[in-house]
Amino acid sequence: METKTKVNNRITQLFQQKKAGVLNIYFTAGFPNLEDTAQIIKSLEVAGADMVEIGMPFSDPLADGPTIQQSNEAALRNGMNMKKLFEQLKDIRKEVKIPLLLMGYLNPVMQYGVEDFCKKANELGVDGIILPDLPIEEYIETYKGLFESYNLSNIFLVAPNTSAERLKKIDQNSSGFIYIVSTDSTTGNTKDITQAEGYFKKIQSSGLNNPTLIGFNINDHKSFNFACNYANGAIIGSAFIKALKEAKELKGSISNFVSSIKKS
Repeated sequence: METKTKVNNRITQLFQQKKAGVLNIYFTAGFPNLEDTAQIIKSLEVAGADMVEIGMPFSDPLADGPTIQQSNEAALRNGMNMKKLFEQLKDIRKEVKIPLLLMGYLNPVMQYGVEDFCKKANELGVDGIILPDLPIEEYIETYKGLFESYNLSNIFLVAPNTSAERLKKIDQNSSGFIYIVSTDSTTGNTKDITQAEGYFKKIQSSGLNNPTLIGFNINDHKSFNFACNYANGAIIGSAFIKALKEAKELKGSISNFVSSIKKS
């Protein structure tokens, strides 16, 4: 039987306080350099990001395009793994107040042990998990109670081909927000998100209980603002990874990037 999700963490609190213009930025842990993870998170908060999505590198990131795939490969070459990431996040809550999510794929989580993973994430102050290849049926049947017991929001993705019935099921079993994928392609492609306006309007008018963030193809101030017309905010990944790759100095580059997205 499906029950209403009961999770109260920094993600749910953020959306209670801020209804529009929420900026969530994704980066791959261990990229561009192995020990950059904590510094990037801290710099993003200082620069004005509302939430940070920390990518757990994986050898086969199915939903991601070439830019994020390459950052995953580089991070793995650098020596990043789950244990190392958790070590890097050990003291993060001494300085960082904004919501933090872990984004990755089910296989490494299962290898670590799902309950051990949830327990450790909770101990470190992680608020949400995004596992694109975790089927909702498996989540409800096997993991939902576990995620809730560790106060973790499980974030589901919806795409243009998601049925109304499935969208309703996702909404009933979600906490935090629903991740609206702007395209049926991978991250970082060159599609103009304005082409998805009809789809965004359809989601917007569907009476969801959860907040929404639009991701994929959000790469500048214009696309961020467009997405914010149809959701509570947006997620930027590939464009930020490119900025990190080109950065000569992390703090300044991150500050400039966030400012370029949020400029009024």
